Amino acid sequence: MAKKDKHVSETPATQWLRRQGIGFTEHPYDYVEHGGTAESAQQLGVDEHAVVKTLVMQDERAQPLVVLMHGDRHVSTKNLAREIGVKSVEPCKPEVAQRHSGYLIGGTSPFGFKREGVRVCVQRSVLELPRIYINGGRRGFLVGIEPAVLTGPLGATPVDCALN
Repeated sequence: MAKKDKHVSETPATQWLRRQGIGFTEHPYDYVEHGGTAESAQQLGVDEHAVVKTLVMQDERAQPLVVLMHGDRHVSTKNLAREIGVKSVEPCKPEVAQRHSGYLIGGTSPFGFKREGVRVCVQRSVLELPRIYINGGRRGFLVGIEPAVLTGPLGATPVDCALN
């Protein structure tokens, strides 16, 4: 979708945000396969640290969880496991992540998840940012929101699991 487009059609994520009464801004960009947060940040002219990636992981019992992390940081699965009281955490295979979320890889949003009741964790320092950009439920589409949405309506647990 071209950057000049002003509106992106509804997604499960934007529907969820609207149902919760949460204001957000729409930020479409040209999706680039394997471009990640560096590509979206560059196209949108925002700091990659404020672009939050949605990672679908699982614990040793194959229970899914979502980790929200700065675009320019990686997750220490060892620290995350310790923080949430499980033995181990690992990324889900793409097809498993897609089955849990209902979203295509590259378009995964923590809002409007297909499987309800999935635990959501957010890197604590994300909450200190004035505004974040997070996937809006489609490849090439971020929404701008206040970070408090993550711990408020979404119910995410703050954790310290970032690697530089």
